[in-house]
Amino acid sequence: MRLWIVLISLVLGLWTGACFADKPAILVIESYHDGYPWDKSYKKALQEYLGKEYQLNYFEMDTKRLPKSLYEKRADLAWKKYQELKPVLVVLGDDNALNYLGPKLIETSTPVVYLGINNNPRDYIPLGRNITGVLERPLLKRAIVDIRRTYPNTESVLVLFDSGTTSQASSQEVFQGRSEIKLLGLKISLKFIGDWSVWQETVLEANKHYDVMVIGLYHTLIDDEGLHVPAEKVIRWTSEHTPIPPFAFWDFEVGADKALGGMVLSGYEQGKEAAAIAREILAGKAPSRISPRTAEKGYYLFSRTQLKKWRTNLPASIVSKAKFVD
Repeated sequence: MRLWIVLISLVLGLWTGACFADKPAILVIESYHDGYPWDKSYKKALQEYLGKEYQLNYFEMDTKRLPKSLYEKRADLAWKKYQELKPVLVVLGDDNALNYLGPKLIETSTPVVYLGINNNPRDYIPLGRNITGVLERPLLKRAIVDIRRTYPNTESVLVLFDSGTTSQASSQEVFQGRSEIKLLGLKISLKFIGDWSVWQETVLEANKHYDVMVIGLYHTLIDDEGLHVPAEKVIRWTSEHTPIPPFAFWDFEVGADKALGGMVLSGYEQGKEAAAIAREILAGKAPSRISPRTAEKGYYLFSRTQLKKWRTNLPASIVSKAKFVD
């Protein structure tokens, strides 16, 4: 009986391996890492919409946790992976991947689909040729409008980001290099912070100058010893210690021990849209004939625990459209 089990397992293993090998390869080069919620989200969509017909292979540049001095080295390793794999298509996840790999890949005949791009793609590569993809546009203005509807007496808002590449790009469309703007009569202040201790101090004293906080990205903070501070530690500490209500721009920031919510973006929608473009290309359409797209416009996501903590009653027009994490 044991021999039969071994033989059957061997046959199944060989069959699975053969099927695995028969699938054309797609290489996904992530700017960040597998544990990052944004990456998990868009990779789930890519797997769902491409995984049955193609073998997805991943390379993590890990630029949320590694110092910038190592980005070029990680890009070289990603390029080596591309040369070894010879994929039928490459997906570039977020700005750093496009910035470091785009100029090389545009010189090849391999079709490329990017996603999660906050800057103008022209900042990294010429448009057309073999590259197109999906843009990410955080809903800064919409978020501020909804905050005003939720807290009518709000006069000033703090928008808090780390000092990473994505943070700088995410805010450019609205702030255009300024640290303060006026919107709907509100004073909106933008802060980029790289040091964990400065972040903590800013949060603890936020109520001296602001009524509401919007948490942007917080994944590249460094502590006093020069070590990367885990993102989950940052968001949970911020949620626990902020003296003013914390809203969010991205779905992974919302939770019972995180931000209370807001109009957020989802990595899943980025992956879904990128997969749709990839399928068009793999069916024979030239990337140069596909204009860059913007994924889902965002959706309302809130934590009931946080809403209760801050004694916040959402307007009925928001509640009727909102999803809740708890």
